[in-house]
Amino acid sequence: MPVFIVLLISFFASLGITKMYSGSWEYLLCGNIAMCVMLCFTAIGHFKFSKGMQLMIPKIFPYRKALVLITGMMEIVAGIALLFPSLRYVTGIFLIVFFLLILPANIHAAIRKVDYQKNSFNGKGLGYLWFRVPFQIFLILWVWYFSVWPF
Repeated sequence: MPVFIVLLISFFASLGITKMYSGSWEYLLCGNIAMCVMLCFTAIGHFKFSKGMQLMIPKIFPYRKALVLITGMMEIVAGIALLFPSLRYVTGIFLIVFFLLILPANIHAAIRKVDYQKNSFNGKGLGYLWFRVPFQIFLILWVWYFSVWPF
């Protein structure tokens, strides 16, 4: 839920600021600014809670810590790339694929009741997916609307 709040607050704050300074509603820019802020926010978790996030990845994958850190860096780089119109389309496609690829890790984590912040197996469980799956679809649609579709 905090991620959703960060996305919305960033969107409306940037929308107000761009309207105030440019005199127009810069929806596409603000949608991408908001996604950038949200991705940077989520990337912090990859570094702050890396041990807990490793629990989200099935054990069949080697180098789980490296995967957590690399995906955190990818989120930061992709977020920043969204701010450049020439990179926006390809970054949007990348993010849609990325969001689809990380969904199984979120499902795996819910099944195992992972609480990545506490590095434990006392999380919310399968009920969390009632929020996570629709939110993942929402993020994909957000990126499609603000980064891919306009081109």
